[in-house]
Amino acid sequence: MLQSDLTLAMQAAREAGALTLKYFGGQYEVEDKGGGDPLTTADLAANALLDERLRSARPDYGWLSEETVDDQKRLSCQKTWIVDPIDGTREFVEGLPEYVISVALCDGGTPTVGVIYNPARDMLYAAVHQGGAFLNGKRIFCSETSVLKTATSIVSRSEEKRGEVTPFLPHMGEVTPVGSVAYKLALVAAGEADMNFSVQPKNEWDVCAGDLLVREAGGHMLNLQGEVRVYNQVDTLIQDGLVAGNSELTHQMLRLKNEVNP
Repeated sequence: MLQSDLTLAMQAAREAGALTLKYFGGQYEVEDKGGGDPLTTADLAANALLDERLRSARPDYGWLSEETVDDQKRLSCQKTWIVDPIDGTREFVEGLPEYVISVALCDGGTPTVGVIYNPARDMLYAAVHQGGAFLNGKRIFCSETSVLKTATSIVSRSEEKRGEVTPFLPHMGEVTPVGSVAYKLALVAAGEADMNFSVQPKNEWDVCAGDLLVREAGGHMLNLQGEVRVYNQVDTLIQDGLVAGNSELTHQMLRLKNEVNP
């Protein structure tokens, strides 16, 4: 069943991605959800497509999406889709190819299927519980870099602009801002960066698929208290930031965080 769920998620993500490309760089409506967080016609169209494809195929699964009013019936479901139709909407609006469609399935709070699709670059990252992580069908792994000072890290573009990662920079190697936390997690899973570090809260739909990708690529995603997330919670907001990468780097970064900002 997991394999068929993965296939379904991959097909839906690709279809939603193709739909967003019809808007990308073109004309669409944008509104402000609050705090400068944009919502576009493309977000809503992708959400509607994913809703129809995933929920019609698995009507007994719960549903949690950034762009759907939360129905807490999901809390009584053994399996729940956790979806972000477009993660990186700011980048989408700016015309940057760093936005993704993120689709995850959790079973009893544990991610079992994770798909992240970057349509602008046609990069499809996919993972299944205890089945490995893949990019366009090729197995991927987190890097083995074990020294924080020489590690390449990717951080939130908005956190970097606000100076929130500045106190940590003297202790880190090369640091690059990238849009979409889901995309950053996928890049870490693929070894394209050694680590992802964030100080701001994230939501379950931002990270669930990427969390599984990193796990299946041999790494860890932890909140800044060093905890692994259990998903499909009543409160979907992960109050801390996060760190993701191999075990050695994530624990070095947690120690640094406690030293710099206990």
